[in-house]
Amino acid sequence: MKVQGLLRGGTLLLHLSGELDECSAASARKSCDDYIDSNVQAERIVINLEGVRFMDSTGIGFLIGRYKKASRLGIPVYIEKPDFAADKILNLSGIYTLIPKTE
Repeated sequence: MKVQGLLRGGTLLLHLSGELDECSAASARKSCDDYIDSNVQAERIVINLEGVRFMDSTGIGFLIGRYKKASRLGIPVYIEKPDFAADKILNLSGIYTLIPKTE
């Protein structure tokens, strides 16, 4: 799992690529948390899942954890560009009620 972060115009963009599963979640969590901690002035966080090739239930827990962290800081979180399979998992989980999907 590769995580890249960029603060652009008040939006912290977190681009994830690779597989988001039990093996990769810990390192992805640390990377995302480091970006969030370094950019607490962000007005919103967008998690881009375009490069995520596989995601299981660990990925849902990962997203909820980042949502909780950002919520404590008062920063809204959005999900962007999940592929068809990830979108299906996220829809079934109901995560979009917490973390809206951007178009």
